[in-house]
Amino acid sequence: MVADASPKLPGISAQELLAKVQTAKVDGLSGTVQSSADLGLPALPGVAGGSDSPSGAVTELLSGKHTARVAFAAPDKARVSVLDTMAERVWTMDGKSAWAYDSAEREAVKLNLPAHQPGKPAAGTPKSYDPQSVAKQFLDAIDPSTKVDVSGTEKVAGRDAYKLRLIPRADQTTVGSVTLAVDSKTWVPLQVTVLPRTGKDPAVQVGFSQVSFDVPAASTFAFTPPKGVKVTEPKTPTTRPDRPAKPIDPKAVPGKPNLKAGNEPTVIGEGWSAVVLVRGAELTGANGPLDQLLAGAQQVQGSWGKGKIVTSKMVNVLLTDDGRVFAGLVTPQTLQDAAAKAPR
Repeated sequence: MVADASPKLPGISAQELLAKVQTAKVDGLSGTVQSSADLGLPALPGVAGGSDSPSGAVTELLSGKHTARVAFAAPDKARVSVLDTMAERVWTMDGKSAWAYDSAEREAVKLNLPAHQPGKPAAGTPKSYDPQSVAKQFLDAIDPSTKVDVSGTEKVAGRDAYKLRLIPRADQTTVGSVTLAVDSKTWVPLQVTVLPRTGKDPAVQVGFSQVSFDVPAASTFAFTPPKGVKVTEPKTPTTRPDRPAKPIDPKAVPGKPNLKAGNEPTVIGEGWSAVVLVRGAELTGANGPLDQLLAGAQQVQGSWGKGKIVTSKMVNVLLTDDGRVFAGLVTPQTLQDAAAKAPR
């Protein structure tokens, strides 16, 4: 997607490269991110962006291709502009306030943020459009069973990069391998490529097509709603400064599947076998593709109750009759095992 020829770089061991990428820090960056996903699933209610896990990294980009302009400045400034067909969605925060804007809906949401605690990352913008954040979620899944190697070099966004490859051996996961293109100067991941256990084509790829490591100007993170846009200002979040507020999603509008208030996603399990759990998902009145998907889904039952399993080459989803949604880069049986362990 954004890779060029293979450059010649000094040799480096997998452990040395892993240590560098895990400790990489930059004061700011900006650029254009391209992402593509071929998972065969439509958007599912409440699953997107629900966890700091490999599943959360992938389920926020369930299908199709996306282009986003991104900018980050440490410690609490971020902006993501997703370019849809004939529309734009913007999330931005300047350390004091956060905005979510959807040009198609002509609506914007503004939040006044609690005081930021030094050293804590900015929260609220979609992580799936930040290759560094996506990479971190896979790096956090590394356990003793994970094979790590350096599989070569490549050019990404015009920059020389090493290819750090993670190969999980856990039987529960559908992930075949994850390759991080790591910048040879800043050690920041420039691209993440996820391959399924079956097949050779990437299931997900997120990476920069253009990037600058200059700190963006403060004005980059300011937002003024266009004339005629409806602006909503919910009550100031009551979360503690060291706990990030739930991301704002301007697409969560009436008539679309959504979560009931107060039911935030949680994670069952760790590493490659992690499963995202969403409670209180409303599946009634869903859109056509979801109705068709559920109609052809496999009926299953167990000690956890009854439900349907939706499968794809990487993401599998269990939707229970009592409104719970279990999703992950795991086998269908792992989803049912997680459902059996989850308290009702």
